[in-house]
Amino acid sequence: MDVKVKKPGARKGRFSPAVGRSTQPIELPDGMWDRIAYKAYELWEQRGRQDGNDLQDWLDAEEIVMEEIHEARE
Repeated sequence: MDVKVKKPGARKGRFSPAVGRSTQPIELPDGMWDRIAYKAYELWEQRGRQDGNDLQDWLDAEEIVMEEIHEARE
């Protein structure tokens, strides 16, 4: 559960460092979420469908998809 903590003197709309993260999701361009999810699924399959690396698969998939987009723009 994310809790917003307001400290005296804190600016409105900022989160306490103790909480450390915003509850707002990052907005991705149309289709980007699906591309990353599909690539993460491919990485999971390539690894033999072993559980426990879902975050790393997602981060690797983000990097791969962003590189593909970058290369396509060149």
